[in-house]
Amino acid sequence: MQKERLQKIISAAGLLSRRAAEDAIRAGRVKLNGRTAQIGDCADLDADDITLDGKPVGRGGKKIYLALHKPRGVVCTLADELGRRCLPQLLTDVPERVYPIGRLDRDSEGLLLLTNDGAFANAVMHPRAHIAKTYRATVEPALNEEKLAEFAGGMRLSDGERTAPARVNAIDEREGRQILEIVLWEGKNRQIRRMLEQLGTQTLRLKRKQIGPVKLGMLPAGKWRELTPKELQAFKTK
Repeated sequence: MQKERLQKIISAAGLLSRRAAEDAIRAGRVKLNGRTAQIGDCADLDADDITLDGKPVGRGGKKIYLALHKPRGVVCTLADELGRRCLPQLLTDVPERVYPIGRLDRDSEGLLLLTNDGAFANAVMHPRAHIAKTYRATVEPALNEEKLAEFAGGMRLSDGERTAPARVNAIDEREGRQILEIVLWEGKNRQIRRMLEQLGTQTLRLKRKQIGPVKLGMLPAGKWRELTPKELQAFKTK
């Protein structure tokens, strides 16, 4: 098995969030093979002895794979210093600690995948996986064909980042508002909102409808379901 950062291992075991794990390492609460661990240390859970507060760090219990319909106004964190609504409030009946695979910003809604399987999360997020993510965006004013082509071809954002080619189709337009279906194969921070803003339009609503083989479907806002064996197998055969 490839070595991983200690904070990642602790988070994947469902013991702490990654940020809290980093704090625990800095505080000397984590030991690696009998010595006090340092930020930057890597380990192999199968070969190395890792403890948190003197207790062994294992792989946790049952592996869980969830699809959640994140509502607008919820932040994609396990805790929030500002007291805003966050993911654990939607997951009170999940028997194991899980963490999100990727993110949706607070003002966006739709499909979010969560798991306690670090290897699965890494496989889904890795750029080589080339997993498509489908969104529905409501914008105002409408974009013309030239600007839609610019979006699809890849753009240089204002901070210098270059976006990869995407797919975008206008599926409805009325009273100056336009509904777009967008497919991305990458996930830069607030990417769609930044691209649309640079093209001169405002994102009124943004909803993720699909990640790879997993569709949001009729899952109600704030509710979750387990991924099906067929969905999991589809990810593994990507």
